[in-house]
Amino acid sequence: MTFDLLARDPATKARAGLLHTAHGAIETPIFMPVGTAGTVKAVSQQTLKTDIDAQIILGNTYHLYLRPGLEVLQAAGGLHQFNGWDRPLLTDSGGYQVFSLSNTRKIKEDGVTFRSHIDGSPHLFTPEGVMDIQRVIGADIIMAFDECTPWPCEYEYARRSLDLTHRWLQRCIQRFDATEGLYGFEQSLFPIVQGSTFKDLRVQSAEFVAAQGRAGNAIGGLSVGEPAEQMYEMAELVCDILPADKPRYLMGVGTPANILENIALGVDMFDCVMPTRNARNGMLFTTQGIVNITNKKWATDFTPIDPSLPGVASTFYSRAYLRHLFQSKELLGPQIASAHNLAFYLWLVREARTQIQAGTFGPWKARMVQQVMTRL
Repeated sequence: MTFDLLARDPATKARAGLLHTAHGAIETPIFMPVGTAGTVKAVSQQTLKTDIDAQIILGNTYHLYLRPGLEVLQAAGGLHQFNGWDRPLLTDSGGYQVFSLSNTRKIKEDGVTFRSHIDGSPHLFTPEGVMDIQRVIGADIIMAFDECTPWPCEYEYARRSLDLTHRWLQRCIQRFDATEGLYGFEQSLFPIVQGSTFKDLRVQSAEFVAAQGRAGNAIGGLSVGEPAEQMYEMAELVCDILPADKPRYLMGVGTPANILENIALGVDMFDCVMPTRNARNGMLFTTQGIVNITNKKWATDFTPIDPSLPGVASTFYSRAYLRHLFQSKELLGPQIASAHNLAFYLWLVREARTQIQAGTFGPWKARMVQQVMTRL
């Protein structure tokens, strides 16, 4: 995997790049739709590819390990073959999901024991095992196994957790480098910077991660409840340390404003469940602002959902019709809304890239942050 840095914005730290993987190139900055269990909820692979033009999507190690299971995935030839997605894939290590099972998991030096949320069966995730699982899933980019600390947390807890995450990272790298992909193409391992909202821990972790010399790096443990200002402070601190010639992935972020602000700080890659989760509840992100489609004010609005966006979902259906589908509890409603929101997120990062290349990202970002978060 290689990364070409093509442009820098003169007024901010925003960058435009091109990330080359075995399943195609990814134009950065990029937003990655979340397909936790091998599917982006309510959106088909055909829609993702032809209508939304998603360049990369996510799968989750924890969920795919439990269901359909490694035997099925390996028999299929990996997740690309199983779900029919022929573009790049990234897998989260499952660390966040495991650690969210706070009542049923135990963290030890060797790894984490937990009980399945499906049937209560016991399981063990170790750094080595998670590397092996992600080899079977077969994503182009795989994540190191780390501990995601809650917010807020005590400094001493964050410090111990960080030390454990770094020891686990070394084990992940050792196992990853000692094995090969199962399906004839290269996979790349991204370490994850942790450290909660403590500056010294973030610096320590970013320096440790940068020293590993991997093809890309991730920033975890943010957007977990901390104020946005703290998120931006930590992201900027870390981006200033992580190597400029490698892609930087901020995990689990966020709102359109969060994405624009973090692009300005030097982040290249994003993922979040927000566009699809909010869509299923009737919240639409548009180029003009936020629409709650269930409000009565849209009942006779026969204009397209957002004529400024590409894609069938945004331009073919009217706001009145989409509101009717939600009022009638028709399944088509969340499907249209989900496709539309993802089309908006992909439009937003594409437009950001265009502005970076033109040298106009700074003033455009300042205007767009206000515009896209206005409630209509």
